Amino acid sequence: MPMTPQTPPLQTRGQLDGRLGGAARAWLDEALAEAAHAAAHEDTAPGGPYAVAPWELRFAAAGRHCGPEHADSVRALLLLEARATLPAVTRLYDQGTAAERRAVLLTLHRLDLGPTALHLVEDALRTNDTRLVAAAVGPYAAVHLDTHQWRHAILKCLFTGVPVEAVDALAQRAHGDAELARMLVDFAAERTAAGRTVPGDLRHVLTLTAATPTEES
Repeated sequence: MPMTPQTPPLQTRGQLDGRLGGAARAWLDEALAEAAHAAAHEDTAPGGPYAVAPWELRFAAAGRHCGPEHADSVRALLLLEARATLPAVTRLYDQGTAAERRAVLLTLHRLDLGPTALHLVEDALRTNDTRLVAAAVGPYAAVHLDTHQWRHAILKCLFTGVPVEAVDALAQRAHGDAELARMLVDFAAERTAAGRTVPGDLRHVLTLTAATPTEES
C-alpha cells in the first residue's frame, strides 16, 4: 500500500514566482495565458470528444516543467484560470495520472461546480491509493458528500491508513453521529477479531462523535 505523503498547502502565484527558476516561470506565464484565453473564449473551445485545449496539455506537463513539488499548485492555478468546466475537469481526472487526479481533487472546492463533480470524489474513495483518498476528503467532500458516503469515507481513511487529519470539517460532521460511532466500534471489533491492530485515529474519531464542535478541531 503506498505511503500517504503530507500534501503541502497549495501555493499562490506569488509564492511560485519566488520559488521557480526563470524557465519555469516563463512556462507558467504561457500556460496561464492559454488558460485565461480558453476561459474568455469558451464558445470557440475545441469541439469533439477527443479535442484538448492547449492549457489541458500544460496541465499534464506541469510536473516536468515546474517540478513535482510545485505541480499541484501549478495545476490548481491552471484549473482556476481556465474556469474549468465539469467536462474538462472530468476529462483531466479520467485521463490523468495519480498526481494529476490528486490536483483535480484538491482544487474542486475552488471551482464553480456545485455537487456535479462528486463522481470524481466517489471514484477516488473506491481506490486504495492513499494519495487520492487523502485528497478526496478535503473541503469539497465536507460540503457535498452525503452522510452515508461521508461515514464510509472515514472508514476508508482508517482502513487505508490515511490520517484523519486530512478529513476537512471532521469534528463538525462527526459531532453527535451515533451511527458513525456504531460503525467505528464494529470496525474495531472486526479488526481485533482478525488479530489486526486498531488504527489509533479510530479512538480520536470516536471521541469526536460525542464532542462538541468547539472541543476538537
